[in-house]
Amino acid sequence: MGMVSFISTIPSLLTLPAPATTSPAISRYPIPSSKICCKIEADNDSEDQFGRRDILKCFGATIGMEIIASSSTFVKEANAADLIQRRQRSEFQSSIKNTLYTAIKENQYLIPSLLTLALNDVMTYDKPTKSGGPNGSIRFSEEINRPENKGLSAALFLLDDAKKEIDSYSKGGPVSYADLIQLAAQSALKSTFLASAIRKCGGNEEKGNLLYTAYGSNGQWGLFDRQFGRSDAPDVDPKGRVPQWEKASVQEMKDKFTATGFGPRQLAVMSAFLGPDQLATEALLAADPAVAPWVTKYQRSRETVSETDYQVDLITALTKMSSLGQQIDYEAYTYPVQRVDLSKLKL
Repeated sequence: MGMVSFISTIPSLLTLPAPATTSPAISRYPIPSSKICCKIEADNDSEDQFGRRDILKCFGATIGMEIIASSSTFVKEANAADLIQRRQRSEFQSSIKNTLYTAIKENQYLIPSLLTLALNDVMTYDKPTKSGGPNGSIRFSEEINRPENKGLSAALFLLDDAKKEIDSYSKGGPVSYADLIQLAAQSALKSTFLASAIRKCGGNEEKGNLLYTAYGSNGQWGLFDRQFGRSDAPDVDPKGRVPQWEKASVQEMKDKFTATGFGPRQLAVMSAFLGPDQLATEALLAADPAVAPWVTKYQRSRETVSETDYQVDLITALTKMSSLGQQIDYEAYTYPVQRVDLSKLKL
């Protein structure tokens, strides 16, 4: 009887550094350290049938066993660094929202301008070239002074002041204008939603807060909040991409929304972003057959206690618009955690 055996002597194909600490699962079920061998036997009478293919099968089986034996190194465990980064970003975003909430509460007359500022930064997006969009380019004097941005400088000044405060406590670098402008729009919307709830409670702030907490759409902001890490453009976006909303016809507005991937529904729900007088804007939009049904729908929704249809659709539209053309950096604003030198601790 003939025999060929192959004993693996090559190093592991998947060699990875050992973890700093051994998890209970690994310690309880260690990978055997014995060699993996493969043996093929054949009768003397049939040795002429024993050839290269058999040896290759033997080799392949051996390598396969090595891969199986070491595959446990690919078992994904919760990465502590990732969890720390998520917490850092979440805490920083919460701090930004608190700063913006205070600034907007003291300057509520700027809410319409903050909304239009966010929309105009978005509407520089060009779908064919995938350029422009919510990249903070509106911060440049050349762009903020364009006709379509007339009257928005005060809102930008408010954000300049807020940015100075935010950057002073940031541990992961300065906040981008691209993020700040969209977060300011979110804060402005929340302020209007809350103000509406308070009005429906006869001006009672405590009851209004309870109403908005219980029936409002605060939980719909999850996706928007995850889109945190926009990059600032190094220069202004091209001219002529944003209409002068107060002078534009409904058809011009529809054409612009269509060019950025939206339609009459989004145009209607974003009416508060199209100028300081939302009711006047809606009266204009209601003259168009394609937009009118949506205007009516959202006006009726705002008359209800929860405003669910209006708030959810508005949050959805802003969430989609606020990421047009952006590659979100999910590691933005994170920072290395300082290691504690245990040798210096006094016990």
